[in-house]
Amino acid sequence: MRKDQRVKKNSEFQDIFQKGTSFANRQFVVYKLKKPQQIDFRIGLSVSKKIGNAVKRNQIKRYVRQVFLELKDEVKKEYDYVIIARKPAAEMNFHEVKKSLLHVFKRGSVLKMKSNGENVKKG
Repeated sequence: MRKDQRVKKNSEFQDIFQKGTSFANRQFVVYKLKKPQQIDFRIGLSVSKKIGNAVKRNQIKRYVRQVFLELKDEVKKEYDYVIIARKPAAEMNFHEVKKSLLHVFKRGSVLKMKSNGENVKKG
């Protein structure tokens, strides 16, 4: 994930929280905000200290970034996304994180649709 694909500033996070829409499951909350002038999507990650030590928090962030990297062609480009990890995410391996994020993405229609109305990529 390139540096220019990340939401970094607090003001940008607050903008997404206030103006964007959110959807969630037990492990993750995802906020999205449409930015029509944007060429590529950007993501911001929030993993609380309640979830675990620095090693665990960084591991979760790496997993989420890797999921976005694998799905970069299917994710809608004109949005900023903020992903907030919840406590159950600390117990998950990469494949469980990916499955959980795919579930949340389907709920929030983050992935592009094929012409027949199905999501581009299945679990």
